[in-house]
Amino acid sequence: MSVAKLLFAAAFTAGMSIPAQAYEESSVAGGGALEGTVVFRDTVPTRKIIPTKDVEVCGGAREEPVMQIGPNQSVQNAVVYLSQVAKGKAWPAAKTPEIDNVKCRFVPEIQVIRAGNLDVVNTDPMLHNTHGYYGKRTAFNLALPNQGQRIPVELPRPGVVRIDCDAHGWMEGWIYVADNPYYAVTGADGKFTITDVPPGNYTLVAFQPFIGPVQQSVTVAAGKPTPLTIELKKP
Repeated sequence: MSVAKLLFAAAFTAGMSIPAQAYEESSVAGGGALEGTVVFRDTVPTRKIIPTKDVEVCGGAREEPVMQIGPNQSVQNAVVYLSQVAKGKAWPAAKTPEIDNVKCRFVPEIQVIRAGNLDVVNTDPMLHNTHGYYGKRTAFNLALPNQGQRIPVELPRPGVVRIDCDAHGWMEGWIYVADNPYYAVTGADGKFTITDVPPGNYTLVAFQPFIGPVQQSVTVAAGKPTPLTIELKKP
């Protein structure tokens, strides 16, 4: 892993604050919302990918941008979340999340999940070795030689989990294991919404793997949205 990515993982893990007690679900009276856009107003760097095997599935050598930029310099697949929220809305009902190996890419590349179960899937017709890390410590390390294979794992604690493939070294994905349900992932337009937030002052964190975490203070007013623009800048 590159020095930049090591710094990202270290900074993001350091920025995580694991609360002393578990998040408490409760009714939210007069909740507000955060609505905004994540943008990047600079030239997007690229990285060179040179597959050395399985090119019929993985594709050939190419340059790929390190982030996906949409209309008006908006950033797709940026995670936005509130840190240190001890009490608030219920976790959303959801099926078991998964990360899939599809044409030598992780799908989704970036996601947010609650601590607990994760299914690791291989859609490709050859071996992938999917390896997840909390920082430098292995969270799981799975050989998936068969197409259609699905293996359940557990991510038991909050934090950032970096995913790579020991068989295809350019593959990389990220999972943020959340300690509260106040999070969003930006869509193709770079927009996000976080709802039912108890009124008050918070630290809002946005991250994208190339950039790293960006923090800012926000105040959520009762019963109305708080508009935000979060600008990411090169590290």
